Amino acid sequence: MTFKNLFIEHERRAEEEKWLKEEIEEQERRYQKIARQMDELGPQRKKWYADFFKRITTRGFNMDGDQKIVIKPENLPVQPDGREDKILWKYGVDGE
Repeated sequence: MTFKNLFIEHERRAEEEKWLKEEIEEQERRYQKIARQMDELGPQRKKWYADFFKRITTRGFNMDGDQKIVIKPENLPVQPDGREDKILWKYGVDGE
């Protein structure tokens, strides 16, 4: 057994399978709601990014304790074409 795959073969009763199915469906609904809310925040998020980039190129940010470093505008990250912000969510374990 490795640290990555901690799956142990086991059997579930019908009652447990039913509960697990309901739980997964509830989590999927919750995820969809969060994903929708995150998508709605898209325009606001772009403003947050712009404010953050402006702040670190003018005032800088704390590198260590009271040491600040200012980032040059040419060193700012650029979002790749066609890439959208997304929520990452994974459930289960390899082999399950």
